[in-house]
Amino acid sequence: MYDQLAGALSSLNPTDAQYAARFVDTLLAASRQSGASDLHLQPTPEGLELRWRIDGVLVPLGTFPSGVAANVIARLKVLADLLTYRNDLPQEGRIRATDNDAEVRVSTFPTLHGERAVVRLFSATRQFRKLNDLGLPGEIERALELLLAETSGAILMVGPAGSGKTTTLYACLHYLVHQAQAARSIVTLEDPVEMAVPGVAQSQVNASAGFDLATGLRSVLRQDPEVIMVGEIRDPATADAALQASLTGQLVLSSFHAGSAAEAIGRLLDMGIEPYVLRSGLRAIVFQRLVRRLCTCSRPAAGQEELLGLAVRTARVAVGCETCAHTGYAGRAIVAEMLALDRGQLGPAILARSDSATLERLAVGTGMIDRWARAAAAVEAGLTSPAEVRRVLGFSRGGKEKAGN
Repeated sequence: MYDQLAGALSSLNPTDAQYAARFVDTLLAASRQSGASDLHLQPTPEGLELRWRIDGVLVPLGTFPSGVAANVIARLKVLADLLTYRNDLPQEGRIRATDNDAEVRVSTFPTLHGERAVVRLFSATRQFRKLNDLGLPGEIERALELLLAETSGAILMVGPAGSGKTTTLYACLHYLVHQAQAARSIVTLEDPVEMAVPGVAQSQVNASAGFDLATGLRSVLRQDPEVIMVGEIRDPATADAALQASLTGQLVLSSFHAGSAAEAIGRLLDMGIEPYVLRSGLRAIVFQRLVRRLCTCSRPAAGQEELLGLAVRTARVAVGCETCAHTGYAGRAIVAEMLALDRGQLGPAILARSDSATLERLAVGTGMIDRWARAAAAVEAGLTSPAEVRRVLGFSRGGKEKAGN
């Protein structure tokens, strides 16, 4: 695919009046076909450097002549309804969805060598992922189903960007609609609406018009909702409004950026949310990351050095073949942990403003299987490799002396 795309782009005639349009159309079509989540267009002294993100990893596509950059970026700006005559400030826009393609988000940013653009491609399949399609651990899936039957409280999906939080939220919406059979009033506030969900009243915020997430949340409470999904908690005002709604008889679902389930509590406390609100409003936090699955061309690890210090007895490592485009991986799997707020001493620890490390230790002590243990199990099952776990989770933990194995 990479070679085919590079060949197709290189074959275009730069002197053609429609060159930029054809370049962008070819690039977007190939990106959708490959399943890329993001496109990076980076101007450099040598030209326009292209990369796309496949299974969470940036893959270089090549560098094209410097004269290409300005026209290609300008074409993207036209499609996204951005100001083409302003290249000295960041801009954000969207290429609206058509019948066959999904919506595309475009972000531009001025750099030393010209405007950089990053394109986010949403799924064009427009198919729901059900909860049992996500690959969540069985006990987390069952616990989540029970929580979705509750009538109040907040459930947070946390992790960094690109960890599948939105996919999980949509799967929860699908489950709620299917289970409720139109008997529950479900409303969402999103930025943007990535997929239409039958049976759900979905709203897209418009910050330029003063309709932001916090404002929308205060207004939507007057719409008699029973379930509210907030696409993402980004600021203290949204966090406070969401958690207050969870205390007043609504089930609230949302996502939040954090490095672990326990860290999410620490971040919310740092944002000024009162401990008693967290203790009373939060029901559970699901932290998730996506790791690449090993291709069938993988081989057994040759020795301890290839285990990279992980607390595992056996492992397989990536090799690479034609099937996986020589990456050694094909597809992704989820690594998740769930912190339930009704466990043991967690409540008193939150009220005491304990740090994230203390909260995580208490959660593990009362039965939570943390992300490191899940990752180690995935490695021992041959699902992923030690190198991939270290790429995704880092090197701060995971050894035998720290994983509790």
